Amino acid sequence: MSKLRPGRWLARVLPPSLLGRLVVVMVAGVLLTQLAGNWLWATQRHAEAEVEVRTATQHLAHSASKVVRFFLSLPANYRPLIIQQFREMGGTRFLVNVNRAPVEIPGIGEQALAEVAKAQVRTTLKEDVPNLSKLRIDFAWPDHLPVSDDGTTLNDMPEGWVQNVVLTKPAPAPILLIQAEMGPGNWLYLATLMPNPYFLDSGNPLTRDRVLLQALSLGAVLLLCILVVRWTTRPLAALSEAATAFGNGERMPELPETGSREFVNTVRAFSAMRERINRYIADRERLFVSISHDLRTPIMRLKLRTELLDDEQLRDEFHEDLDELEMMVKGALQTVKDSDIHENPTEIRLDALLGRMVRDARLAGHQVSFTASGLSVAAKPLALKRAIGNLLNNAMHYGKQVELAVEPRGTNIAIVIRDHGPGVPPEALASLAEPYVRLEHGREQNSSGMGLGLGIARGIVQAHGGELLLDNHPEGGFRATIVLPGAAFTPLDS
Repeated sequence: MSKLRPGRWLARVLPPSLLGRLVVVMVAGVLLTQLAGNWLWATQRHAEAEVEVRTATQHLAHSASKVVRFFLSLPANYRPLIIQQFREMGGTRFLVNVNRAPVEIPGIGEQALAEVAKAQVRTTLKEDVPNLSKLRIDFAWPDHLPVSDDGTTLNDMPEGWVQNVVLTKPAPAPILLIQAEMGPGNWLYLATLMPNPYFLDSGNPLTRDRVLLQALSLGAVLLLCILVVRWTTRPLAALSEAATAFGNGERMPELPETGSREFVNTVRAFSAMRERINRYIADRERLFVSISHDLRTPIMRLKLRTELLDDEQLRDEFHEDLDELEMMVKGALQTVKDSDIHENPTEIRLDALLGRMVRDARLAGHQVSFTASGLSVAAKPLALKRAIGNLLNNAMHYGKQVELAVEPRGTNIAIVIRDHGPGVPPEALASLAEPYVRLEHGREQNSSGMGLGLGIARGIVQAHGGELLLDNHPEGGFRATIVLPGAAFTPLDS
């Protein structure tokens, strides 16, 4: 497979409209900026948070080491008495207890700042109390936190004993637990809060307030982008509609010369172009009408003079040449005028339009088959009828039997006219719709034709924004297909 070029890849990914593309680009730019800013801010904030946690836990560990040294200095039988005095006195920083074995603590999971704090506490305690044989440091949530090896939890203790340790409002804060072995079967249990109880949130870049602020900024940028782009593209949409209407031969009011400087210059250039084209079309029509009028008089005089010739054969030859010249003048004038019919588009029921044309053809002795489709299309009635009529006349001239069908093709509608004649050489299909192009079998079967019907039909179809397709049918004969945009479906019984 061939790799897509960057431009083609972007064209496939981006929306087709200018509004959609600018909105996508603006939103992507804001998101990338916010992601990069968050990453830089999170990296810096995490580094600052580590420094703050190390400093805070170092001071806390120094206090804990003093408590450990104090209890190490006491005889074992005095320790419970001192702990009871601490509890009754209150106001102490640590919740203290002595257990026969270390208590199993349910941890809070992997937290980067918590690991930093635990490492700093362990290092400081080892430095301050080097004779500690065993040491356990953990963080735990206060709910159902075990305090004693007999199963007592923090919730079972009186509130006065734990009010300086537990923090549940506005949200639970993790508790630092230090368990140090003071001797065989004698473990000191210390529980306390960090100086900043919610230190785990200090390194989180996606806090609720920050996410809300970024969402509001993104919404504001998106709203402003949509408003500005719509304000910018609305004149372009009006210009596009005016160009489409002008191409279809419809009358459109003058575009206002307001807006940005670039748009005003574009409107002026478009108006000047439209005026030049209108003048060219009017001059072309006047030219051909004048030529037709000026040539009719000498042609008529020549016809009268040929009547004075004594040689009947020569007279007939002159008449034939003059008739052919007159037909060429009329055909040229018809090419100019018939492809530019001024009428407003309206909804056309194709069954009714084609049904009348088929009935007229059958009354003239032609074999034409047609099946109702129930489809309708927005088009200029007389122009569309002339285009279909030209194709149908060609099919009836060159084929003994004609098939007429209408079918939907996605959002378009196709009118297919097929004859059962000899078809067209493949090399002649490209130039078949050019004016005055006639094939050999066409001249034999229709000597009065001028080779203008297909060209006129193609011009009318293109003026409707459609396409005329000419090809040979796979089963024989020639096929002409009119493809028109914006098909509308109409029930058969409506």
